[in-house]
Amino acid sequence: MSTSLLLQALAGLSAPALAAAGWSGLRLRRSTAAAAAREAELRQRLGDLEGERDELRRTASCDPLTGVWNYRHLQITLDREIERSRRAEAAAAEPRPLALLMLRIDGFEPVVAEHGRARAGAMLRDLAQRLSVEIRRSDTFGRYGGEEFLVLLPDTGVEGAIHVAERLCWSVRRHRLLDFSPAAPAEQRPAGRNGLTAAVGIAVLPRDGGHAAPLLRAADHALAEARAAGGDCWRGATRPGAAAAAQGTAPVTGTAPDTDTGGERPAPERAPGGKSGDATPGKVSACADEAPLTSPGTTHAAAGAAARDGVS
Repeated sequence: MSTSLLLQALAGLSAPALAAAGWSGLRLRRSTAAAAAREAELRQRLGDLEGERDELRRTASCDPLTGVWNYRHLQITLDREIERSRRAEAAAAEPRPLALLMLRIDGFEPVVAEHGRARAGAMLRDLAQRLSVEIRRSDTFGRYGGEEFLVLLPDTGVEGAIHVAERLCWSVRRHRLLDFSPAAPAEQRPAGRNGLTAAVGIAVLPRDGGHAAPLLRAADHALAEARAAGGDCWRGATRPGAAAAAQGTAPVTGTAPDTDTGGERPAPERAPGGKSGDATPGKVSACADEAPLTSPGTTHAAAGAAARDGVS
């Protein structure tokens, strides 16, 4: 057989194979492109689902009116912090105290009467956001219900809790509400006041309870005593046989001048473990001239020497 005939025979035999190989390559490229597009689509859907999950998680833990943490998140966080304190105690490590503040804001009735509930809600949100920056990043501030808020202070003892309570009371009565002027004439209103007051109940782990329920109950009882005393003050949880030793008097904190209101503001420093940053007597209103809140073996020194700010 001549060479030309041999080449023609080989070409005839290889043409179907070449066509099949080309078709297979085209199908492979198409399937690869389709797989890449499918992967990109799945990645996009995964990103959307993760975003929706984060949004659901945020809304499930965030109070819709004030924008701070809600009751559910407070309960979860409180249980977690109590468990951490138990583990530290079981490991014979350094005690890990936990303070709980229950805060109630009074005086919103005139705001609702003058501006309506929608505007009053906006003012409450603004005030809640203001209070949330008065604590550390490791602390938790959330709405407990209505005008009541809860503050969880890990690694904070009695003195540190008192310091925070005084600062929060100061912020509530000095905060400038959005476009709101109380109905009373200016000459009848205390200078720099907005008509709101805060009452705070303080409970400390393990002093006032070893679980969430007794701690909340102790803080609630202390809050009721603070409100009965006229508000604009704090009370400590009363231990059995130590009622007189668990009530707040004047604060022992540093002060800083407030150029806007002419009042004085408690210094924000708070050392780990609940110690106040400065021992200079402050001028934040306290409940009554009674014995200071004490922890086991510890007295809030110089509390009786602190002066009131003259606000009734």
